[in-house]
Amino acid sequence: MSTDSTKKKDNHVSTSKALDDEQRVKILSPGMLVAKRFFRNKLAVAGLVILVTMFIFSFIGGMVSPYGESQVFRKTDHVWKDYAGATYNKSYIFETANGDEFPAQGQQKFILATNKGNDSFEANDVTYGLEQKGEDYWAIYSSESVATVLTLKGKSTYKQVGNTEVTDEIKEGYEEAVANDENTFEVDGITYTIEKAGRENQITISGEVAFATKKVFSAAAKDADLGFQFKQAVLDAIEAGETSFEYDGTKYELNTTEEETSTEVVKDGEVYATISNLLVSPQANGVFLSLSFKEAVEQAIADKATTFTAINEAGEEETYQLQTKNTQYVVRSQKATTVNDTYSAPSKKHWAGTDGNGMDMLTRLMYGGRISLMIGFVVIIIEGIIGILIGGISGYFGGWVDTILMRVVDVVICIPAMPLYIIIGSVMDYYKIDPRIRIYALCAILGIVGWPGIARMVRGQILSLREQEFMVATEATGVRISRRIFRHLIPNVIPQLIVIATMGLGDVILMEATLSFLGIGVKFPYASWGNIVNAVNDVYVLTNFWFVWIPAGFLILLTVLGFNFVGDGLRDAFDPKMKR
Repeated sequence: MSTDSTKKKDNHVSTSKALDDEQRVKILSPGMLVAKRFFRNKLAVAGLVILVTMFIFSFIGGMVSPYGESQVFRKTDHVWKDYAGATYNKSYIFETANGDEFPAQGQQKFILATNKGNDSFEANDVTYGLEQKGEDYWAIYSSESVATVLTLKGKSTYKQVGNTEVTDEIKEGYEEAVANDENTFEVDGITYTIEKAGRENQITISGEVAFATKKVFSAAAKDADLGFQFKQAVLDAIEAGETSFEYDGTKYELNTTEEETSTEVVKDGEVYATISNLLVSPQANGVFLSLSFKEAVEQAIADKATTFTAINEAGEEETYQLQTKNTQYVVRSQKATTVNDTYSAPSKKHWAGTDGNGMDMLTRLMYGGRISLMIGFVVIIIEGIIGILIGGISGYFGGWVDTILMRVVDVVICIPAMPLYIIIGSVMDYYKIDPRIRIYALCAILGIVGWPGIARMVRGQILSLREQEFMVATEATGVRISRRIFRHLIPNVIPQLIVIATMGLGDVILMEATLSFLGIGVKFPYASWGNIVNAVNDVYVLTNFWFVWIPAGFLILLTVLGFNFVGDGLRDAFDPKMKR
């Protein structure tokens, strides 16, 4: 009998391992059934593994990375930089006797006067005289009033006119010149002229105050004194056809080069200066360019060479580049410069290389994934809250409430989302909104625009549930309306919400990537997968630095694919019509 009772007892225990066994189904909870169905779906499991990997990569990876999100790496590199400029001078160079710069207005009036053939011009209330000493060589004279003198009964009264003080020496020189019936007198090396005008005489200072030439002077040594009078003496000697001249007690010789492109001024057998039409000037202040360097530049221009060698400031031979820009020539030299380590190939230090700003790509991908995933979840939460509220109220009350709320849904659906994003992004760019605030604003905008789909789904589900027996029971027992909606109706919609939210996450991440790629989403220095891809803005980077954009695009693809796989798996697992 004991054996029979044991057999009867064992008849109630199922030995089947099939999921569709009725006795087995009875001991599984609904949640367990959903989980079993989900994990039987290989694509869903693959999607879950992808998402878990993405979360670990983005959130934990960023914590353990030795680099910061915006950390810039630099390196020392030899970079071609502008060193000097050269051009064949076709403009007048003005040299003044006092070393000051000739007034700009005076330079303009000088050009007009020479073009018209005038022998004088006026600028800044000063009259200047002109004398052409040679081809493209003009002497500029000026007369400055010092004082007017009125003489009555042998007594002279002096009235100062200009800025020069009328000293006793000037008065004595004037009276002596008048007594000797002379028109000029000299005081302290300055020649004064007496101009008679009736009862009043005028004392003026006249002389050569400047000259204009198209010739360019180049000193052989940095300490060479090429002053106004020296240059004037050189030009006068050249125009006179002389082969030598004397200045300040020293004799100088003039030699024309074989190419007849320049003239050398020789002092004690060595070149002291050169005169030519080629103007070679350094890009930086305080840099002295030697004659040998300028000659090398001139020879390279004549040979139409793109590179040449010359002796640098350290006395070493160096290679230079020569580039032509219209009528200008630019000389470039290699300088050791600390620059951003941009577009560095993957290495032990940077596993995924560096981007165009010299930042570690792997770290940027980690932080970019964090922001992209965070935006996706925040947007879905905002959409879910608004959609559940609008859809729940609309579906439960029906009637005019349902009509009004559904028209609101229709209006939101009709909003042109992409133009709206572009306009708001442009406004934030105009007001220079902080990049972190832009992220919050992006989440809010995407959430506010994207909730109608959830609201419609919730409304449809509640319309089918509100007339069922359990809802009649809640109404009969006096349960308040808010509790009926959010305690009894909404929980029955949770499976569909989970499915639509999971599948919507991929769409949100794609939208964020698109907006960031267009430059109206997440802004630098914060990283997102979208603005990482946006950094590839030309064909050269696209074709030569694949490691900058392919990893970010691949991560977007994997993440969206993972959410879609999980969403499909949850939809199949929650499907009540699925065979058990």
